[in-house]
Amino acid sequence: MGSSFYRKSFMMKKIDKIFDNSKSMSLDLYLEKVLYDKNLGYYQNKNPFGIKGDYITAPNISKVFCEMIAIWLVSFWENLKKPKNMNFVELGPGNGDFCLVLLKTLKNFPETFNAINIFLYEKSEKLTKIQRERIVSKKVSWIKNLNKIKKGPVVFFGNEFLDALPIKQFKKINNDVYERYAYLRKNKVDFIFKKALKKQIDKLKNYKLLKKDGIIEYPEYGFKELNIVCNKIKKLNGGALFIDYGYKTENNIDTLQSVMNHKFNDIKKNIGNADITSLVNFDLYGKYFNSNGLIAEEVINQSQFLKKMGIIERVKIASNKMGQKEKIDLYSRVQRLIDPTMMGKNFKVIFTKNKNCNFSLAFK
Repeated sequence: MGSSFYRKSFMMKKIDKIFDNSKSMSLDLYLEKVLYDKNLGYYQNKNPFGIKGDYITAPNISKVFCEMIAIWLVSFWENLKKPKNMNFVELGPGNGDFCLVLLKTLKNFPETFNAINIFLYEKSEKLTKIQRERIVSKKVSWIKNLNKIKKGPVVFFGNEFLDALPIKQFKKINNDVYERYAYLRKNKVDFIFKKALKKQIDKLKNYKLLKKDGIIEYPEYGFKELNIVCNKIKKLNGGALFIDYGYKTENNIDTLQSVMNHKFNDIKKNIGNADITSLVNFDLYGKYFNSNGLIAEEVINQSQFLKKMGIIERVKIASNKMGQKEKIDLYSRVQRLIDPTMMGKNFKVIFTKNKNCNFSLAFK
């Protein structure tokens, strides 16, 4: 018997453990297990970042991206009248690239550097280990419970955090609504739709998501995850900045996708070994933040945000001391971040804040 037999046998055992004697489960519960289960989850067993991983994020592409967020953070701190202590929480720090550049950049602003405490919120033990090996600073602490943030003001930041949160999917056909479930059939995963429960339908109605027929994606898991974020911002003052790929207007299509080795993967295959994400509905998150006592600024695309933060000027200054080869590499990387045909338009930025906060840099 060859290695392919043993791989199939191992995969069948993994699938059995995910379903745990049940034949079906809601899509979001299935995604939570496939992505985050301590023993079986994708993020627990793999370092997905970089050329050797499954995908590359903006902090991996260019440190200039990280510098722009750092400058935005310094400006936010100044707007809050330079508090002696301010907490910064990175949600889903990945391989630590962003945090390393943040620390280096903040050292150019000693007063801000001394005031800011950095917390990394990470669910993956594997990624936490990688981060701890790379980031050696008394400024940085790791947390698994956001309720441990007791003092403010507090600023949350998540780059490609929202897309990794499990979603529910519904299908509306005329006046009927169905919910998508993961289904175990002959040791293989498939997906089916079952009649949706009234309490789920009511949630969709609350956000006016049943206007058109088609697929409706609802981030119930994400809303629960962000409830603490909203409560902390309301109580302690501050805000949250999220950057991700997604759309502004509901388009009623299935956006669930899987990636492995920088290529699209069949969502039913390589379970636990491939990433599964969905496009972020920014309009819906804006409504969520506003309904939870915060103010959400109008969503802008990544190109607009980075240009308003001065990325073009920063690149010109940085490139002055570079040779031709380094200069070309820098410009091509930044081009990838801001070009509308690449990441500039597809990636969006949403900023939500305490109602008493007047900070709106890059959004006005």
